[in-house]
Amino acid sequence: MTEEVGEDGRMPVAEEAPLPLPVEFEALYILHQEAFHDLALAVLGTNDAAERAVHRAFLEILNLWDRLREQSENLDQEVWAIVRRTVISEELLSLREQMAALDSGSGLYEALGALPPRQFDVMVLRYIGGHDTRHISWYMGVTPSTVDYHCRRARERLSPIYQKILKCQREDNA
Repeated sequence: MTEEVGEDGRMPVAEEAPLPLPVEFEALYILHQEAFHDLALAVLGTNDAAERAVHRAFLEILNLWDRLREQSENLDQEVWAIVRRTVISEELLSLREQMAALDSGSGLYEALGALPPRQFDVMVLRYIGGHDTRHISWYMGVTPSTVDYHCRRARERLSPIYQKILKCQREDNA
């Protein structure tokens, strides 16, 4: 066996191969990365921000992988919680604050910003992100009926504002 010596007379340092990832984690990544990226892109608005956020989320999932697999009754729900916390929460909080600060004259943005977190998430995912109930259900790790419930409750909370807007529009057109 011969070893090559570099021009400087030193032995080259062998490049270390990255540690192998658990097969189940790789499968989770392959199956869900695109959906998580789509969600992050809808929330964050730029591809770079979405890629960074999804990368951070998957790093956290990888760091917790053994515990998640051993202790989670619903792995998808746990993964969603991590994605929501790392990808969505800060941006949704920022969006909530921005909406609350906007003055539509009708109070709509303030009311949207005041919705409880899950209701706000459902409204953003459905009406801004354009996702259907089945996808929102998967993203949030809840049943489709729970998504519909949060959407219904959010619409009920926003209904007085919406009615006020319609009334103003009718008066303007009269």
